[in-house]
Amino acid sequence: MFVCLCTGTTSHVVNECVANGARTSKEIAEACGAGGDCGRCRRTIRAIIAAHREAADCASDSDCPSQTLSR
Repeated sequence: MFVCLCTGTTSHVVNECVANGARTSKEIAEACGAGGDCGRCRRTIRAIIAAHREAADCASDSDCPSQTLSR
């Protein structure tokens, strides 16, 4: 899925940036350009960052529903 139409950046690229340490939309813009032009995609970028953060928190939390279901 395209996240940023201005730069043609896909969700795969944004996910890679987050996996490599980007934690803000500004850091994503610096890494791949997404969100650095018109800004319409910043909400989507922040949602991707939040999903990564939630997955990381969930991986370390034994009370996470997905952890409970997988047992």
